[in-house]
Amino acid sequence: MITDDSLVIRAVVRSHLEAAGHHVIEAVDGTAALDACRDSPPDVILLDIEMPGLDGYEVLAELKAIPDLMDIPVVFLSTLTEMDDVLRGLRGGAHDYLKKPFEPAELVARVAAAAHVKKLQDQLRQRNDELDLLSRTDALTGLHNRRHVEEKLAYHHAQAVRHHDPLCALLLDVDNFKRVNDGFGHPAGDLVLAEFAVRLRQELREGDVAGRWGGEEFLVVLPRTDLAGALLVAERIRRSIAATPIVAGGTQISVTVSGGCALGPIGSADELVDNADAQLYVAKAAGRDRIASTTAREVLPPESGQDSSRRHA
Repeated sequence: MITDDSLVIRAVVRSHLEAAGHHVIEAVDGTAALDACRDSPPDVILLDIEMPGLDGYEVLAELKAIPDLMDIPVVFLSTLTEMDDVLRGLRGGAHDYLKKPFEPAELVARVAAAAHVKKLQDQLRQRNDELDLLSRTDALTGLHNRRHVEEKLAYHHAQAVRHHDPLCALLLDVDNFKRVNDGFGHPAGDLVLAEFAVRLRQELREGDVAGRWGGEEFLVVLPRTDLAGALLVAERIRRSIAATPIVAGGTQISVTVSGGCALGPIGSADELVDNADAQLYVAKAAGRDRIASTTAREVLPPESGQDSSRRHA
């Protein structure tokens, strides 16, 4: 983008850059430049310093204050030649400085260099985003890992306290998972967990957060959800898992899940998970394949069970 109040300068710059293969847009002053950048950020900005309204330094300062625009390389294009003027621009975050009148070859070269820097910045940012995603994702299931879920839970718990909103935590555990590993092998167990994650994700609503808590345990954070709403979500998940056997290595493996649901916010996010964990024990002791909750101590579904163990299985 070329920003200059001179129609002639804009036309000349545009001609040289388009001949070099660049797509060029124009802005007649600083305000128009900022508006255009917000609508469609360019890869490079050629910016005059002396303009009516906002001058080039002010436009640069505005750009650097906007996170989505702060990394766009700015090349000042000006008749100001004093070293103080040049240094002021560079210290303000400008990428380069080109004096008027300019040589066409130099203009094209400096714009190309700035565009290359922008390309490298974009690649680095994309790679960093990918690495951040990997660091927050469970490799086996594709769900969030414990680190990410803990951060989200802490955030939503603080928001619930602040705004007096309900918040529920649902801790799920695949029933008798050790038997799956022992009877069908660990690869089959991995396939069971991966398919469990797929079905879990399908039953979540926008805004819900789910992740692998550890082993065969999964934590679901349900913001702005009361106990009744959380139990509906939990029961949908339970039914989805129990409804259809999971196929692993050509073998159909019937799987069920137990869950503990806790209503918050309470003293801390950790206490909320502890409450959900305690209810998970209740569900296991009541016969598995069911959801137990705090407050009313409800156990869903109503089938009776034989296991009175306090150990997850």
